[in-house]
Amino acid sequence: MQSNVLLISLVLMAAMAVVFYVAARASDGPEPGPRANSKRTGLIWAMLVVGVLVSVGTLRPWPHALASTDDTINVAITSGQWWWEIDTVEIPAGKPVNFSVTTEDVTHGLGIYNADMRLLTQVQAIPGYTTEITYTFDEPGQYEILCMEYCGIAHHEMVNEFEVVSVEE
Repeated sequence: MQSNVLLISLVLMAAMAVVFYVAARASDGPEPGPRANSKRTGLIWAMLVVGVLVSVGTLRPWPHALASTDDTINVAITSGQWWWEIDTVEIPAGKPVNFSVTTEDVTHGLGIYNADMRLLTQVQAIPGYTTEITYTFDEPGQYEILCMEYCGIAHHEMVNEFEVVSVEE
């Protein structure tokens, strides 16, 4: 997907450069001297180069790849008004966890909090998409999932929890 966006952007920038070049060459009035034309041409090429550099610099692969390893745990979380459903209630500490988050109705903001109610990580749940985030829990304990995006009258009821357990070696 990103390479398609980059290619389309480059083609459109090249088309714009051609339009500017043709417009500069066909300007009304007395014919500008060769120095003025070379300045315009240089400006057009500079705009094209800057546009390409900005496009390449900002269209690198995103979202960033998940940190998948052999010991990664995959957890699916589904939401709806006004609930969270998590397919795993015990997660081992110290292992990366890939959360795949979906929603059946409206946008929800999934926030994962520790026992002190400190926000550890968050991701949007968007209808029609699966959003993913990777997080490694270092401390065993109870963790809560809360909705961070107001989603209706029972928004405050969108709570679920899971436990992070220590791994015996």
